[in-house]
Amino acid sequence: MKGRPIDFRDYALKDGMLRYDAQRISEPGGDLLDPAGARLEAQAVGQGGRQAAWYVKGEFGEGVLRHYRRGGLMARFSANRYLWLGAEQTRSFAEAELLRYMYERGLAVPRPLAAAYWRSGFTYTAALLTERIADARPLRQSLDGGHHAEVALAIFAMHEAGVWHADLNAYNILLDAQGKVWLIDFDKGRRVVLSQERRRANLLRLRRSLIKLAGDSGLQWWTELNIAYDLLSRAKGPL
Repeated sequence: MKGRPIDFRDYALKDGMLRYDAQRISEPGGDLLDPAGARLEAQAVGQGGRQAAWYVKGEFGEGVLRHYRRGGLMARFSANRYLWLGAEQTRSFAEAELLRYMYERGLAVPRPLAAAYWRSGFTYTAALLTERIADARPLRQSLDGGHHAEVALAIFAMHEAGVWHADLNAYNILLDAQGKVWLIDFDKGRRVVLSQERRRANLLRLRRSLIKLAGDSGLQWWTELNIAYDLLSRAKGPL
């Protein structure tokens, strides 16, 4: 089932721009993405996010706010600044637009609510606000429950929509209280022509994550997932 179109609008900020969902937000402003402000009732996320993610509340309902931060070696040079290549190339706008594309096509991803960037010379900082998935747990905590076919179907649907996930791991796949599978964190993801090799690379990244986190049981779980994914691929026919 396709989702309703999202009415994104732009709102000028000091040194930047806010892109927001006008159906869910009536009062745009920079404080919409400020975890220190009283408007959001922000609570830090316990895991992940590089200490830059918060659960928030507002007129939009419950959301997850993330300020983009670097990892790895690049973080030594700049923790949160990125090279300016244009508004649509910012991490926040790119991820929000990719989420909108998937959400409007009925894929199980969080609805994007707002994205912003703040520019300074040749660099910028950025933030993204998405809808929070109620009562959701990461796949890492749900391996005993099976769900191989459901997770395989969610990944397969993403691939069929022409979307490549840059970091498909056991924390970026969620299951809610009803057992529905959700995919999150599409930073650096993109729409591409997905060859069999690209699809396999996504699945192998998840395999590495599961083995790292759960050892042999993680490998066994991924093997069942891989079988379910291959069955979907065969039913569709050659790429």
